[in-house]
Amino acid sequence: MGDSTQAAGRGDDATSTSHPYRPGYELVAEQLLNYIAQENLRPGDRLPTEQGLAQILGATRNVTREAVKVLAAIGRLNVRRGAGIFVAASVSGLLDDELSHFRPTSMEDVHMLLDYRKVIESETARRAASLATPIEVRAIRESAETTLTAATENDVDTFAKADAAFHDSVGAASHNVFLRSSVAGVRRLAAQSDVLLFHGDLPGSLEVAARQHLAVAEAVAAGAADLAERLMVEHIATTQSQFEKKIRDRLFNPGGDKIL
Repeated sequence: MGDSTQAAGRGDDATSTSHPYRPGYELVAEQLLNYIAQENLRPGDRLPTEQGLAQILGATRNVTREAVKVLAAIGRLNVRRGAGIFVAASVSGLLDDELSHFRPTSMEDVHMLLDYRKVIESETARRAASLATPIEVRAIRESAETTLTAATENDVDTFAKADAAFHDSVGAASHNVFLRSSVAGVRRLAAQSDVLLFHGDLPGSLEVAARQHLAVAEAVAAGAADLAERLMVEHIATTQSQFEKKIRDRLFNPGGDKIL
């Protein structure tokens, strides 16, 4: 663990020579999540001090502090003044504490997350097509239309909000609070990858995603349960392929987009 993070930690905000396109704090944040998993730390467990973590990870204290701030911002750590640094509670009370070990920069973990989304959200789409009220159908359609408008204007922030509203609206129309909660929880985990890898940017084509939203919305409006289910699976499969390509470009292709 130490070699890669030692390189990351040199020069505070400098990037490592082995990963010239990723900032040091980002690499240390990734290593810190690996440390939590390797030590089998659970929500509520206390971590060493910043200085102690810096020594364990082979990084400078400044870079370690920035890594802790980022992980606290995405809900993975809980920093209590005068008390210390703790593993934060699960993103949802309904999700197992094992998800405290989710690695948002790991291809394997992201693949499992998106596979789970296919299972959960395909069922919410199927149920929404059978159970949605006219008001719920309108909410789904309006949020889908907003994603398309935002996509054509390349408005990432508006798209992200409308995207969340679309998936939540489909979850609400399933008329199952556990399904809706699962959708919300899994999307919060996905947002951790957005922050750590993409700095709030979104992987893939916004317009493709928006048009898929509209197709799902129309299937729900038509009461076509099988079609809504299939379209949602296709939508998340597209997201998965885009996401995985983005991770490969960011992590393994020095000629790809750089994280500055």
